[in-house]
Amino acid sequence: MSGLPEIVDSLESKIEKLYQKLDELNKQNQKLENEISASAKVISNQSEEISMLKRQHETLKMANSLLGSDENKRETKLKINSLIREIDYCIAQLSD
Repeated sequence: MSGLPEIVDSLESKIEKLYQKLDELNKQNQKLENEISASAKVISNQSEEISMLKRQHETLKMANSLLGSDENKRETKLKINSLIREIDYCIAQLSD
């Protein structure tokens, strides 16, 4: 029976180590969650920036075509025709 206190002490020591390990893992988990959150924000910002740059690119392509560039002339003509049809439709609606 003299080994019983030693076993209890050993168990207490192991439980203490487990609590410490649990604490470390919780802190590490929180750190990783913070990193994930920060990364998600960065991704969101980059997605918005990509979207804005795409719009700017399309605008620049259109402006370039209107300035006489041979590239994208077909797209420009189609866009102008589409706008003319919309204007004609609006005029027709106003006439009624």
